[in-house]
Amino acid sequence: MDLQEKVRAWIAHDPDPTTRAELQELLDHGDTDELSQRFSGPLEFGTAGLRGRIEGGENRMNIATVIRASAGVAAWLRTRVYKPRVVVGCDARHRSRDFYTATCEVLNAAGCEVIALPAEHPTPLTSFAVRHVRADAGIMITASHNPAWDNGYKVYLGGRIVDGDNGRGVQLISPADQEISAAIAATGPADSIARKADGITFAGPEIREAYLARAVSLIDVADPHVPIVVTALHGVGGDMLVEALRRAGFSAITPVAQQHEPDPDFPTVAFPNPEEDGALDLAIATARQVGARVILALDPDADRCSVAIPAGSEGQWEQLSGDTIGAILGEQAAKAGEGVMAASIVSSQVLSAIAKAHGLDYQPTLTGFKWIGRVENLVYGYEEAIGYCTDPQAVRDKDGITACLRVAELASGGDLADYLAEIDAAYGAWVTRPLTVRMDDPAEIRAKVDGLLGNPPADFGGSPVTEVADLSRGYQGVPGTAGVLLRTEEGARIVARPSGTEPKLKCYIEVIRPQRAEAVERCEQIKAELASVLGVR
Repeated sequence: MDLQEKVRAWIAHDPDPTTRAELQELLDHGDTDELSQRFSGPLEFGTAGLRGRIEGGENRMNIATVIRASAGVAAWLRTRVYKPRVVVGCDARHRSRDFYTATCEVLNAAGCEVIALPAEHPTPLTSFAVRHVRADAGIMITASHNPAWDNGYKVYLGGRIVDGDNGRGVQLISPADQEISAAIAATGPADSIARKADGITFAGPEIREAYLARAVSLIDVADPHVPIVVTALHGVGGDMLVEALRRAGFSAITPVAQQHEPDPDFPTVAFPNPEEDGALDLAIATARQVGARVILALDPDADRCSVAIPAGSEGQWEQLSGDTIGAILGEQAAKAGEGVMAASIVSSQVLSAIAKAHGLDYQPTLTGFKWIGRVENLVYGYEEAIGYCTDPQAVRDKDGITACLRVAELASGGDLADYLAEIDAAYGAWVTRPLTVRMDDPAEIRAKVDGLLGNPPADFGGSPVTEVADLSRGYQGVPGTAGVLLRTEEGARIVARPSGTEPKLKCYIEVIRPQRAEAVERCEQIKAELASVLGVR
C-alpha cells in the first residue's frame, strides 16, 4: 500500500471528524512530507505506554489510536484474568477528556469492569487507585510535562495480573508492553471497535478522600504557620496539594494565582516542566511578596515536584536540584523507617551513603519508576528528574503531592538550608550537574557513547580516569542498558546515555567534596571538559 492509499484507508476508518478533515486537507494539498511523518509506522508502546503529538495519523495521539490501544489492552488483560477491573483517569490536556471517554467505553464494551476516576486529576491518584481498589490495571491519559501539543496513554498493572505486592500500581514493563503492542496490531480499524457507555462505574470523591487521608496521616507539622508558596504550572495538582497542606495543618499557603487553574496551553511558561529555566519565575515573585520560606512546584500531572528556598541576600532564591531534594527526602525517610532505598543509576550516589549510615539496604536501578517501584521492601525511591516515591505502600510511583507534603513537614521544623548543611556535614557535599546534547541522528548519539567507551579521556580535572564501564553489560546488579560510566581517582562520576524518550544524549556529572562551594566549582569544571570532549559548545 503506498502512502496515499494508506492515508485514505485511515481516513475511511477514523471515527473522529476533526482528524479526518485534518488528514484530508493534507492529502488534498499534496503535503507528502507531513503525511510521511504521520504514517511512518504505528505509535508504539514505549515508557509505560503511548506518548505523542495530538494530530491525525497512525503514529499520533488521536481518538483512533486511543480506541485501538484500549482494545489491545483489553484483549491482553482478558487472556490473563476474567472480567479485568480497570481504573481510568485523565489530566486537563487538550483532548484528554475525549481520550478518557473513548478508553472507558472501549474497555467496557470489551468486558472489563471499568472504574472511571473523576476527570482532570493528578496521575498519582491513578496509581493509588490501582492498589486501593485492587484493580488489575490502570490507565492515565497524560503527557506529564511534555509540551502543550502532546498527550499520552500511561498503563499501570496490578491486582491479579501481578505476582507480588511490590509490582502493583507500577507502570508496565516488558514483555507486557511488547505483548500489548502485538494485541493492538491485531485489532481491526478504529471504527469497527465496539464502544459502550452503559455500565461504567463513575467514582465519586471516595478514592480522592482515601488518598488525601493517607497522605496527610504520614506527616507531623511542627510550625503550621510556615509561609509556603505553591504552583501547579497550569496542571491538575494545585487544588489537591493546597487541600492536603491545609488538612495537615498548614495555614499560610499562597498559590501562584496565574498558574493555579488547569490550562492546557500552559500560557505563562515556555515549557511546562518545573526544572526548566524561568518556570518558577512567577512563584519566586510571589514568594518575595509574601515572605515565603519555601516554594513547592508540581509538574502538570503532579507526579513530579521541585523545591526552591531563600538563598543568600534578601530576595534571592535557589531552586534545588533533583538530587538535592532526593537527599533531603532520603535522609528524612531513612530516619523514619526500615526497608530498602533505591535510586536510578544516573541519580546521586548520596542515597547509598545515607542508607548505609542508617543501616538500610540500597539498590540502584535502571532509569524510570517502572524499575524503582518494583524494588522489594521499598521504603523510599527517587530519580534525579525530580521524581520521588515517599509512600510506596500507597503509591508505587513518583508522587509530587506526597513529596511536597514531606518537604513542607521539614520546612515546618526549621530552615531547609540548615537541614541540607547537616546532610553535607554527615556525608560530604555531593553535587551533580546535567549535560544534555540534542542530536537528531540516533547513530550520532550511539557514536558519542561508543567514543567515550572505546577512547575515554585520560583524566578529568587532572584526576585520572580509573574506571570505564559499559552499562550495556550490566553494572552493580543493574540489568544492561545503553550507556557508559566513567569514574576518576578522586571519586568523580560521569554517566552518558541516550535518552529513552527524546533524541538526546544525556550526561550526568557528580563530584563529592567536603564543602558544597568547592564541589560546585569542581563539578562545573568537569562539565566543561566533558562538553569539550563531546564537541559541544
